Amino acid sequence: MALHTAADTGEQSTMPTITIRHRWTDAVLYSHETTDERQASGLAMRDALEAAVKSNADLSKANLFGADLSGADLSGADLSGADLSRATLFGADLSRAELSRAELSRADLSEADLSEADLSGADLSGANLSKAKVRNLTLTGPRPFLAIGPIGSESRTVFAWLTESGLRIQAGCFFGNRDEFTAQLSKTHGDNEHAQEYTAALVLIDAHAKLWAPAAVPVAA
Repeated sequence: MALHTAADTGEQSTMPTITIRHRWTDAVLYSHETTDERQASGLAMRDALEAAVKSNADLSKANLFGADLSGADLSGADLSGADLSRATLFGADLSRAELSRAELSRADLSEADLSEADLSGADLSGANLSKAKVRNLTLTGPRPFLAIGPIGSESRTVFAWLTESGLRIQAGCFFGNRDEFTAQLSKTHGDNEHAQEYTAALVLIDAHAKLWAPAAVPVAA
């Protein structure tokens, strides 16, 4: 496991320490002193990760398998390539987090804020996204997320989100509904090769929305 809890044996401190390690090399990425009370409460790892984010520690490829990070403020964190499989991220703030190629299989992301998070290449198989949010819109359906890319003139990943207010598409700084996306696409690319590539992606997005959006949700709203 990547989560190691050990007593500090140094002469300067006898406080217990939470250690976050690299998932492949086991190198220490960040150490955080805690208390027995925080350990007993189950919040010590959340404290450690929040402190690491605030200190701008490099957490890419961190081993956070099974960690309880409920309610954690991880906004802007670089967790690219991290192992967060089976982690509990209920209600966590992951806005603007770098989660590309992260392992999130069977993670609990219910009610988490995923606004502007980069999930390109992330493994979300079996993840719970119930009532997760993107730009204050609540995700809905059993498969509310689709990523396609890299495509387009800037080799971006296009994200499609199924929300209670309908389908939303995110590409770079753009975030809007399908009609707004096609209008922006026409304005920016006309009918060039990039427009044709995005249009092909829309076919898959439409099929995904038709299959997985709940019947009561307007797909093209």
